[in-house]
Order: sequence, then structure tokens, then C-alpha cells
Amino acid sequence: MATTQATLTPITDTTPAVVDIPAKEPSGAQWVPRYPTSKAVSACTEPFAQNLSAFIAALKAAGASVNISATYRPPERAHLMHWCYMISNEDQDPRTVPEKAGVNILWDHRDDGGSYDKPSSIQAARAMLTAYGMQNLQTPPALNTRHTLGLAVDMSITWESDLTIQKADASVVTITSTPRSGMNSDLREVGASYGVVKFVGGAADKPHWSDNGH
Repeated sequence: MATTQATLTPITDTTPAVVDIPAKEPSGAQWVPRYPTSKAVSACTEPFAQNLSAFIAALKAAGASVNISATYRPPERAHLMHWCYMISNEDQDPRTVPEKAGVNILWDHRDDGGSYDKPSSIQAARAMLTAYGMQNLQTPPALNTRHTLGLAVDMSITWESDLTIQKADASVVTITSTPRSGMNSDLREVGASYGVVKFVGGAADKPHWSDNGH
């Protein structure tokens, strides 16, 4: 890890002490594997974990296919995802991105002369956006997301023909409507019966479910 040096002067002993301070690492796709998101239902917070497990069990028993892409997301990863999106899509100035404890990233790249390099900074943020698989995301990933609290899941749900599924109260419904995916309004009602609520923002974040729809 690259470091810079700083001179510190103690209060009682005024002899300067030189310490190594880790230098910031430029943004880029190499950051994406760090602070990994869990795909395990068990990583969620109770009672959401139990509610989600029951909903998924009902889906699979009905013949639906369920693919989980994210459950618990570390706050550090949420920080990286949010700000690379903002730089790439919302004209966020890389020089004004707030710092996050434990994430020693340099968003504002420098050229060989030490001056701010805007094209390089934006290119690196876009490389992160692509590596995160967020090219088609229509809303910035939240900084304070239900994922960082263990209260959300991103999952794709599909099925063929009609779907006969049991709700949390043991009643059974048959879904004949389309689309045959997690965006189905009838399926949302089933999920809500288990305490697993579809994202209230519509198609802006299609895979997202949580304890409150946010």
C-alpha cells in the first residue's frame, strides 16, 4: 500500500515523530470486489430474515425461480456504489465527494503535473459503475439503504404459466396476470403478506424488496 509521511510533534516531548499515512488509492474497477455484498438470507436482520425465507419457500413451492443477487450490504460498499453513480450520471464533482471512514479512495484523479484530471476521474467512476452492474439502474444507490441494515433483498423472480402460491395466512391465490416476474402487482400483495414489500419506486430498481418498500 502506498503511503505519505507526516511529521507529528508530541505535547510533552517536542521531538518531531515521522509516521506513515496510507496514501489514497485512485477510484476504479479494482474497488468493486472489496466490501462484498452477501447473498445469504441468514445475513439479514430478524424478523425480516425469517419473513424472507418463508416468502422464498412459498415461491419455490409454487414452481417459481428465485435468484438472489444481494442481501446485506456493508456501508462502505454502499458509499462506493452511490458516489460512482453520482459522478457518472448526476454530474457530481469528484472533488467534493465526502469522505467515508475506512474507505481511502481518491475520486479526483490527478495528471502528471498534479492538476485535477476531470476526464480520468469520470472514466474511473464509470468503470466502477459498469463493474457493479449498475449500467441500467435509473436511481442512485442509497447511502442509507435498507441493505446496510440487513432489511432488504435484491432478487429476480420468474415463473411460467399461472402461479398458485400460498400467502402468509395459509390462504392460496392463483396469479394469472403478467408480467411473470417480481414486478407483478398480484405477487407484490403475496410478498407483503409475508412482510416482504416490493420497492415503491416502480421500475427504477426492479429487483429490490425490503421490510418497508424502501
